[in-house]
Amino acid sequence: MQKDSVKKDPATALQVKKILEAIKKAAPGSSVELRIPSYGVIQCVAGVNHRRGNPANQVEMRAEVLIQLAKDPSLWQDLVKSGQIQASGQLSDLSQVFSTAFQKSPKAVG
Repeated sequence: MQKDSVKKDPATALQVKKILEAIKKAAPGSSVELRIPSYGVIQCVAGVNHRRGNPANQVEMRAEVLIQLAKDPSLWQDLVKSGQIQASGQLSDLSQVFSTAFQKSPKAVG
């Protein structure tokens, strides 16, 4: 199935957008690329700026996993270990970023 043919759920798309905005606010920068296939991609985390080609620090997960993680940031390690989050690069551990963004304000999540 080509990604263009994947139908996006409007409610999920709105949640993903809000979560990604909260992540960018909590960790501005362009050292890590956070990908949510079919829904969005952002660059975040201060440090070395990524400009072209594949970024050295990448994180990818499904939209449902992103929403689950925003609701409970403590799940980061378990989701990585289970393969639901693919993270590569020295700066790709976003556990602290999610904790900072959502520990006091899970309003961005549904």
